[in-house]
Amino acid sequence: MSKINPRVDFAFKILFGSEENKDILLPFINAVVSLPKPLTALTLLNPYNHKTHSTGKLSILDIKAQDETGKLYHIEMQMNDRIDYDQRALYYWSKIYSQQLSEGQQFTKLKRTISIHLLNFNHFDEPDYHNIYHLLNTKTHRRYSEDLELHFIELKKFNKDFSHLTSALDRWITFLTKAERWERDFIPAELNHDPNIAKAAHALDVLSLDKNEREIYEAQLKWLRDQADILAKTQLDFEARGIQKGIEQGRQEGIEQGIEQGIEQGIAQGIEQGIAQGIEKIALQLLAKNFSTTDIVAITELSIEMIQTLRNEVIKH
Repeated sequence: MSKINPRVDFAFKILFGSEENKDILLPFINAVVSLPKPLTALTLLNPYNHKTHSTGKLSILDIKAQDETGKLYHIEMQMNDRIDYDQRALYYWSKIYSQQLSEGQQFTKLKRTISIHLLNFNHFDEPDYHNIYHLLNTKTHRRYSEDLELHFIELKKFNKDFSHLTSALDRWITFLTKAERWERDFIPAELNHDPNIAKAAHALDVLSLDKNEREIYEAQLKWLRDQADILAKTQLDFEARGIQKGIEQGRQEGIEQGIEQGIEQGIAQGIEQGIAQGIEKIALQLLAKNFSTTDIVAITELSIEMIQTLRNEVIKH
């Protein structure tokens, strides 16, 4: 049986979010977050439990933890891109931050909350794979508050080979992006000196899943492979989220157009027209890249006649 892929969010939750693996999560957070003093103790607030996990809809795959000073940490592995992920990240942070207080407690009780988002896709127009966001004064760039801190780690931007690893975070991301390809009981020499990586690699080697867990993991792994196949086939620079974003953009344009018309029929027609325009834009990009009519129909679900009409337009121009 092949090794488990730690980037699958369900496997990530078990590997880093279980009580027995808490000593793996702690050095990982230390590698991501610059703290005056490294963490020495951590309490999991929603630990994964093999015996009590839901075999139905398992949607809570993030990890919540608290250190000895009360600071909160939210860690999430996100497999697929979403057009609203920026809003989601803020919402997740605000929910954890606000839930610290019970009724009647003072706001001074609120503690710094740090969110770490590991993204299995490219999301920002930034060259670095690790980007940190705070609330800043736009003139002086002074920090408004220490309480909000968002980390985004884009795994697909990490392209360092073993000879260019310069930090603990580099080593952790190497582990996350390559570990499932290593032989069991093997750690590359360039990482073997790091006891935390060695511990994580061993935990991954011995990680066992029951039947229900295996089904959930295999379903998510299949999704990842399907997405990789789509990207390899289409070779589009807007990646897998391009189609979704095109449709969502068309939908939004349609809603705005419908609202301007101010009647229900206008809204419905506007939405439909906006979606159609978004899909046609994608089809035109595919035509410009010389994709076959069959492939474009499979991707966009437009009719062969519509594809031919668009192809004629491209030829004319």
